[in-house]
Amino acid sequence: MGLIHTALIVSDLESTLDFYAELGLEQTAEFELGGVKNVYIGSDDTDMELQLKYDPTSTARVEPAGLDHIALEVDDVERVFEELLEAEHPDVVKPPQYIDPANATAAFVKDPDGYVVELVEYDD
Repeated sequence: MGLIHTALIVSDLESTLDFYAELGLEQTAEFELGGVKNVYIGSDDTDMELQLKYDPTSTARVEPAGLDHIALEVDDVERVFEELLEAEHPDVVKPPQYIDPANATAAFVKDPDGYVVELVEYDD
């Protein structure tokens, strides 16, 4: 048994794809089912993917309640964080800071629908 993907309901597929592309994730697959577009994004570094579910007819506000955050490992938290700021993507939750018990530097931002994304850079 293994963890395959996490599915997120999104309100604007293109802005969400742009946001995650800034983090190095790219589209791996897509299909439509019942009028809902399902787009998978991931990277070569892991088998885990995010599934973005987009219903163009829905007017409901996306509410990320109950999901604390999504964690993504990056090579350089400071650089990725600055690139996101320059691209005017994130709503900053916490700027980069060292987390001693994790032996890592992390920053927290929100994606276009308000899902919190943790950017993690582990010390070698």
